[in-house]
Amino acid sequence: MRSDTVKKGLARAGSRGLLKACGVREEDMGKPFIGIANSYTDVVPGHLLLRELAAQVKEAIIAAGGVPFEFNTIAVCDGIAMGHIGMRYSLPSRELIADAVESMAQAHCFDGLVCISNCDKITPGMAIAAVRLDIPTVFVTGGPMLAGRDAAGKKTGDLITIFEGVGKVQSGEMEPAQLKVLEDTCCPSAGSCAGMFTANSMNCLLEAIGLALPGNGTIPAVDPRRQDLARRAGTRILALVAEGVTPRQLVTAQSLDNAFVLDMAMGGSTNTVLHGIAIAREAGVDYPLSRLNELSAVTPCICKVSPSKNDVHIEDVDRAGGISAILREISRKPGLLALDAPTVTGRSLGENVADAVIQNAEVIRSISSAYSPDGGLAVLFGNLAPEGSVIKSAGVDPECFVFEGDAIVFESQDECLEALEQRRVRAGHVVVIRYEGPKGGPGMPEMLSPTSMIKGQGLGKQVALITDGRFSGGTAGTCLGHISPEATEGGPIALVRDGDRIRIDIPSRSIGLLVSDDELARRRAEWRAPEPKISRGWLGRYSRLVTSASKGAVLALPDEVLARS
Repeated sequence: MRSDTVKKGLARAGSRGLLKACGVREEDMGKPFIGIANSYTDVVPGHLLLRELAAQVKEAIIAAGGVPFEFNTIAVCDGIAMGHIGMRYSLPSRELIADAVESMAQAHCFDGLVCISNCDKITPGMAIAAVRLDIPTVFVTGGPMLAGRDAAGKKTGDLITIFEGVGKVQSGEMEPAQLKVLEDTCCPSAGSCAGMFTANSMNCLLEAIGLALPGNGTIPAVDPRRQDLARRAGTRILALVAEGVTPRQLVTAQSLDNAFVLDMAMGGSTNTVLHGIAIAREAGVDYPLSRLNELSAVTPCICKVSPSKNDVHIEDVDRAGGISAILREISRKPGLLALDAPTVTGRSLGENVADAVIQNAEVIRSISSAYSPDGGLAVLFGNLAPEGSVIKSAGVDPECFVFEGDAIVFESQDECLEALEQRRVRAGHVVVIRYEGPKGGPGMPEMLSPTSMIKGQGLGKQVALITDGRFSGGTAGTCLGHISPEATEGGPIALVRDGDRIRIDIPSRSIGLLVSDDELARRRAEWRAPEPKISRGWLGRYSRLVTSASKGAVLALPDEVLARS
């Protein structure tokens, strides 16, 4: 066992003494040591019940013959961090979380890991650590929040409903008192926000990629079945240790295809692309962005959840059969899923979902009645995004699949928000928000505030938005993020000027700046890289080390450092 390094032999007497001070008994020294990475924190709703889940995992590990050791990571609530300096720390926190889990697992030589996570950057951060460490690991996440309801039991919405309500108040469509009702009802319980936003998208994808047990993505946080899921995960980790099953055996090109096919079928968050590519790179899997369009072309979209469909939430997907039912239905299309892919259950993906049945055809459709014959995510390329850009096509009204308009350019998200408050964004505009990428942001902040304001002001179908930043999973509409290369690196988005025509064509997977090559060359000769917005502290280091969104925004040593090494 890996843990023998810290508990066997004469030289480890001191280690054994310290372990005994932690409550480890002499008879426990021959058992597997299991690390429990828990991201519990009081400030994230999705994490409020994680201590209870950890308690269930611990009991199950002990009962199965292991010794559990719980430790914690940080966690940023994207909703609370939205629209101010805090959002710049969200994506970078993914790297800190991965490094923290790696540090604890390596320093203490755990034989296996149970990752208890929830929310946007925490689950992918732990997944990056899992494939980096490549020791037996199983995930059990905190589960989704319930949708908001009024006193009569009628749904009032979710977090995105509140954000969009701000725009409606600004446009005069809603009274402040109505917004207060949404504020008080739309986030009613513990759990990750109730729609198919980034947190829930990633939690669902873990089922398809094989790192979590069936039910992980959709069982509500407050449902007793979530506790049972935690117990089963605690039991299963001992079997994985005994069997020697590790994440790199599970995270392969095939299982990544499975995860992204699921993503396409349910219209998940665009952030899953960023995280999926990062996980693939950590696992040593070459997974180009263009692969997503290949999968999208053959994957029917059979499930739409908020924000793509306002009255459907994760709890509805759970009652309709969950992720297993979605996977079972799309597996009816030959060759779409690698059903023989292994999973942490000890069975193949196909075996996991073989008995799943759609319980509500209005929530999970059959392939024959799919919303569209192709998937809910798309990667667009063109002279404005040579390395690609990402859009949640499931959240775009079909009449807006082709959009051409005049650019209105903002050098930051704050500039755009000010313009929206002044009602300077008009129908026909393509809003360009730049210098908000991984380096330029720094931290690639989400643009939920401007997209929600645009929709709330009634411009959801009349305005497009493109950015080298990214979008919340709660964003819907003609919104393209991850424009790569980003403006700070001299990408073409840095050359756009007010009034330039921009054409977005989702069916042809293209985005074009309708300006001549000669004019763009002249502008490029005049362009100068801006001074970093933040040069000190963690964000200063991050901005110097982070790579392009097209590469998953992972960290890498600068070329000059590599040249000296």
